[in-house]
Amino acid sequence: MSSESKVLLTEALVKAYLQEHPEFFQNHLDLLEKMHIPHPSGNAISLISKQLEMFRAKHQEQENQLTALIDIARENDASFNRMHELTLAMLEANSLEDAVANLSEVLAECFFTDFVAIKIIKEQPLSPISNLFVGADDANLKHFSNELTTSQPKCGRPTLAQARFLFGDVAAEVRSCAIIPMVFTQLDGLLAIGSRDESRFHYSMGSIFLTQMSEIIGTRLISLLHQTD
Repeated sequence: MSSESKVLLTEALVKAYLQEHPEFFQNHLDLLEKMHIPHPSGNAISLISKQLEMFRAKHQEQENQLTALIDIARENDASFNRMHELTLAMLEANSLEDAVANLSEVLAECFFTDFVAIKIIKEQPLSPISNLFVGADDANLKHFSNELTTSQPKCGRPTLAQARFLFGDVAAEVRSCAIIPMVFTQLDGLLAIGSRDESRFHYSMGSIFLTQMSEIIGTRLISLLHQTD
């Protein structure tokens, strides 16, 4: 039997089935949304056909909007969980050493980052944490004058001078970075989160989430600093 005969036979069977079951499309309305049925008027489009076409387009648009909303809700939920883990990690810290260690761990595990740096602008030469404190007259701070002046986070690839000051020996590995100023009444400093992925921290990223992160971390650091004074 030729392929053409098979097609005709199949079409004949479908036609016979539909004749015996005229209620088929009534029970399967979803098929009508995907079918394109020619109209006997030729190129002219009937009102019903036009309405069906508009319905299909509107239905597809609503599905796309729903999918987008679901994706946003999932991302918001994930962000909330990450911030919750960050808050717990900072609350569990009983010293500056704990805070730095907990922060590095939670950012790596929950935020998928590679490098973390904290710089507190304050003279504290006896600190057990190397390079945590930096004097207000340190020449390297001029590389962050914009961030500290505007109190706005900056994302993108850091300059070589910025990367060296923040990340030291691994500066060359940092392909993208979020530099977050911590400018509060009782604390001035910088929080930097770096990645080997150049697209991880893009210049067009929003700053609200990063600002909230700095507030959580800064508030806990202020409390711990008071314990050491």
